Amino acid sequence: MRLSELLSSLPPELLCEAPAGSAGHDPVIRGIAYDSRRVAAGDLFFALPGSEVDGHDFIPKAIALGAAALVVETIPDGLDPTLPVIVVRDSRIALAPVSTRFFGNPSSELQLIGITGTNGKTSTSYMVESILRCSGARTGLIGTVDIRFAGERERAVNTTPESYELQRTLRAMRTHNVEAVVMEVSSHGLELGRVDGCQFAVAAITNVTQDHLDFHQTMSSYRGAKRKLFEHFLDASGSAVVNSDDPSCSEFEQAALERGATLVRVSRDRDRDAEVRLDSAELRLDGTTARIHLPSGSLELNIPIMGDFNLENTLVACGIGVALQIAPETIADGVAQCPQVPGRVERVSTSAPNEPTVIVDYAHTPDAIEKLLSTLRPLTSGRLISVFGCGGDRDRGKRPMMAEAAARHSDCIIATSDNPRTEDPTQILVDVEAGLMQLKRVEVDALESSENSYSVVSDRRSAIQAAIAIAHPDDIVVLAGKGHEDYQIIGRERLPFDDRDEARRALEARSDK
Repeated sequence: MRLSELLSSLPPELLCEAPAGSAGHDPVIRGIAYDSRRVAAGDLFFALPGSEVDGHDFIPKAIALGAAALVVETIPDGLDPTLPVIVVRDSRIALAPVSTRFFGNPSSELQLIGITGTNGKTSTSYMVESILRCSGARTGLIGTVDIRFAGERERAVNTTPESYELQRTLRAMRTHNVEAVVMEVSSHGLELGRVDGCQFAVAAITNVTQDHLDFHQTMSSYRGAKRKLFEHFLDASGSAVVNSDDPSCSEFEQAALERGATLVRVSRDRDRDAEVRLDSAELRLDGTTARIHLPSGSLELNIPIMGDFNLENTLVACGIGVALQIAPETIADGVAQCPQVPGRVERVSTSAPNEPTVIVDYAHTPDAIEKLLSTLRPLTSGRLISVFGCGGDRDRGKRPMMAEAAARHSDCIIATSDNPRTEDPTQILVDVEAGLMQLKRVEVDALESSENSYSVVSDRRSAIQAAIAIAHPDDIVVLAGKGHEDYQIIGRERLPFDDRDEARRALEARSDK
């Protein structure tokens, strides 16, 4: 594809000036790259400023590897005057329309279902994928845990991939005859233009609670980023599924109506004016049975995923099924056949007798911790023991709030590290302890005999071992924060670490005693 054809996809307001370079030089572009290490001959290289490195610093390397043209925000000195250079106001935003054109606008050939929200995106997306499969659709999924389609699976780097990877993936899905794609759409992805070029048949919102304020600064900006899914990327002939129980619901309902989309509201309140409502539910450690109301009537559900909060995710998934006009019995089959979502209320066990119940969950916000522990509290016949930490280089304001939520429902707590990144783990734990002041701090070896107490163990492996070692068979041990992640980020290193593996080792150590 010629450079000029790709550049024609750029909005005029994004261009700072006419392309520099030799007059009339319009090279064939064989690929797109924004990582200089992956440049091949004939590629169009995008220099993207980042939080840690700036792609403009790697322009000489990209040219040495054969870049045929550059998209930049500033022109470096000493460039070959014959090399085409396109100066734009925001190279990351420019990457999306160019990638969309390069891959032939694949979203126009697919049914895209976008799910945004602070919590519940992954569980909801797994349920929707299962419902679509039961309907006979060939499906793809893009989310926090993985990207998968046609028997292929790729580990996810970001909840919503960079625009180039996203468009490439959508084209690959279509090539493999995928018809419907379920996508988690993050606030970062919306704000940074990663989904530009996509049109969604369905947009859904699970909830909005505090998170990512290190990036968005204010809750208003955070909600505004999520609202873009409904304002700009939802097809006017599509449908919006909104959790009407969330305090922010009116913003998203209004955005959908202004877009001209069909509105499907879901609610746990059987008396609320919503198209999908919860009539009743029975929660157990092995799952949930529920009766919901759809526009077509009542529907019985067997939900294999544990947790009261997963009722909200189930309602949103069922609302998406209604929006897609999937038969009620197919919706029920899809919910019942939903696989275990990695690291979401995932039970870890071995074959040893007299084990405590160990739950691994991705909960890393105040709301998620609150919902997780308040669900498990009434299901606990013994003690509820919580192990959690807070990520470094992220929203500091939520740290004491997470701790307060944990303290409300736990019998004892071990505060530990999550992904400290470049922050001092000790300082992170100081912030966490500010929310544990109503409890008594004790040394970890005194935790078992102390009521309403907590300990601080910076090393996460040791914290998990300690919690499981003191647990009785009727206790529940919750390992919160990392979920499916199989690494821990310390400094700038990503080291192997999986809560589930550590829990199994700790359980096996109990049985050896």
